[in-house]
Amino acid sequence: MSSRTAVSPPGAVRRGPRLSVLFFAFAFAVIADPVSSVAYAIEAALHALHGDLALLLPTMGLVIGLVVLVTANYWQLVRRFPRGGGAAAAAGRAFGPRWTFLPIGALVVDFVLTIGISIAAAASAVIALFPGLAPVRIPLALLLLVVVAGLTWFGHGGRLLFAVMTVLFVLAAVAVVVLGFLTPHATGAAPAATDPGRSAVFAVVMAFPVAMALATGVEAPSTAIAQLGQLDDTQRRRFGRGTLALLLVIVGGLTLALTALAIRLHIGLPGTDSTQIADIAHAAAGPGWLYGTFQLTSSLLLLAAASSSFQAGPGLLKALAGTPERPGTLPAFLGSTNKHHTPYWSVVVYLAAAAVIIIAAAGSEQELVLFYAVSVFVSFLVGLLAMARFARTERKPALAAINALAAAAVTFTLLVNLLRGWPVLSLVATLAIGAGLYVRWRRAGSPSGMEDIERQAEAD
Repeated sequence: MSSRTAVSPPGAVRRGPRLSVLFFAFAFAVIADPVSSVAYAIEAALHALHGDLALLLPTMGLVIGLVVLVTANYWQLVRRFPRGGGAAAAAGRAFGPRWTFLPIGALVVDFVLTIGISIAAAASAVIALFPGLAPVRIPLALLLLVVVAGLTWFGHGGRLLFAVMTVLFVLAAVAVVVLGFLTPHATGAAPAATDPGRSAVFAVVMAFPVAMALATGVEAPSTAIAQLGQLDDTQRRRFGRGTLALLLVIVGGLTLALTALAIRLHIGLPGTDSTQIADIAHAAAGPGWLYGTFQLTSSLLLLAAASSSFQAGPGLLKALAGTPERPGTLPAFLGSTNKHHTPYWSVVVYLAAAAVIIIAAAGSEQELVLFYAVSVFVSFLVGLLAMARFARTERKPALAAINALAAAAVTFTLLVNLLRGWPVLSLVATLAIGAGLYVRWRRAGSPSGMEDIERQAEAD
């Protein structure tokens, strides 16, 4: 695709304020998921470190380093597939259409987990602000889940709202960080180190894979650019790459700043009715309006991330269901839509699946984090291997080396998380869904175009 001459579609947006507003709405809406991950990824790393604050900054630094490597791959994907498609498009063209079902299965699972963990984290943010709600954690999470699913009925009109939520959270977080570093003395009671006798390097290497939940959503720009039908290929590349760069700056900057602030203020593992990021904000800003604003914006951002997956996930099932003229690999009823083009039965499927995992995790996002950096990393791995193959074929050794290094790091992350036990269920679900879709595809006569299914889902 990248070798074709870009042709502007009718009514293409070329320049000026309209293009700037469109980029703002697109970029900040797309990065809502990875930005919202800051709310629980740092705490997940600290849990894996058994509360050892002395090792938290190198752990999160390693996480950001791997996020940079994965982002470099999607930078290449955007260049090669400016009309969208992500890892599925790369896998299909590098290895054949049957390989597209692995990243597709991973995305189906990832969307369910994104909804579940975002809703649970939003409930935790509300409880940290209003501790009296702690006894109804699960009902509160399920209520938020139903509300977000219900709003999905009205279609994709919330992109600008998601963008605003992201910006408000970033502004509140920056204010907390600035005020926190102006605080004259430490306020927490967490010890700097909990086990000085163990190997620091080994502890960091084993802990960082858990916090790789921060990388979820990195793939979104490479598929979401398919929504930009009013732009030509060159503009879509700029939007996709600009969004990836913005994602790195905001997610990386906020993560490292909040991590450093947690160490400075000695904010360790939180109590059962709070979160580490809430404790950081409370220690930095006190119990006033800024703390309340931070908690409110973080909870709204998390709900926006859940809503985004409530749109993308059912949209993918709808694309897989096909049309009456061209049947797909899933039952046709999953593609049934209302007047707002929402595939309501597919929304119900995700609602039910997310409710099950929220109940199973007792409404705790930290229980779900362990499962999170598994399914999406399968998609990362397939995309990296595909891009490495393209680079070797085109005799670009530097790119091939970067992709190979990133693939090795992603493989290590997967293995460490799988060795923790229960997260293997994410891999089992990914493989089962991918295999099931492959079998149905073969029974349907192996229809063409599967490598473009992610692009089709976003474009629709």
